Amino acid sequence: MPQEQYAHRSAMQSSEGPQVYKVGIYGWRKRCLYFFVLLLMILILVNLAMTIWILKVMNFTIDGMGNLRITEKGLKLEGDSEFLKPLYAKEIRSRPGNPLYFQSARNVTVNILNEKTKVLTRLVTGPQAVEAHSQKFEVKTTSGKLLFSADDNEVVVGAERLRVLGAEGTVFPKSIETPNVRADPFKELRLESPTRALVMEAPKGIEINAEAGSLEATCRTELRLESKDGEITLDSAKIKLPKLPQGFYSAAGSRQKIYELCVCPNGRLFLSQAGASSTCQINTSVCL
Repeated sequence: MPQEQYAHRSAMQSSEGPQVYKVGIYGWRKRCLYFFVLLLMILILVNLAMTIWILKVMNFTIDGMGNLRITEKGLKLEGDSEFLKPLYAKEIRSRPGNPLYFQSARNVTVNILNEKTKVLTRLVTGPQAVEAHSQKFEVKTTSGKLLFSADDNEVVVGAERLRVLGAEGTVFPKSIETPNVRADPFKELRLESPTRALVMEAPKGIEINAEAGSLEATCRTELRLESKDGEITLDSAKIKLPKLPQGFYSAAGSRQKIYELCVCPNGRLFLSQAGASSTCQINTSVCL
């Protein structure tokens, strides 16, 4: 029986011919595949459109991006630029004929480092003050002439003239050394020490000259003129001593206003009414 069935099936297959089997995705699987392919194409188009829009907005070109241009000498920025992190550059300069501005909400700090990243020089510009930290600070002209220099040992002013415009003048807590002190034309020169002494010293002499005005020296207690090895000369057409004390000598019936200048042993000067002879000895009581 089985042999007959096998022979019958073989005969049927030989009579029907070769059988074909279909290979592929059909039905809902095929529709899902088309949907994913279409979605991928849409995403690619959207991504391409966004990329073109970003390139357009950010102004990407062959030379750079936006206000940033790449040149042979480095980077070139046009317009305002904001840096959120530290900026390291060998040289920063503006375009020819345009100023360079540094703006910050708090302060601007410029540091000079050595090869070991140690700060050698620092310039800090803040809302309260401008600070410079360095071993030496110098200000020079365009020709290289020194105008101002300061270090731990001294402060040098290299200008031909130093002008002080403050209403209260200049206060020097210690000594000052200068070859010339003078005021501006038509201005007064005043040297004052409110609570201590004022000393002027020079090995070759001190000259006080008022070419177009008067010279006044005022003190509360004593004014002393002393010359150790030389002399004191009062050279003038008129010399006035209006407050010298006067002696009490008076000749009977004499109303003359001629006086004799007398000197006490202690150096005090006084006036004595002139007579036929010297009257200084008569008024020695003034010297007491």
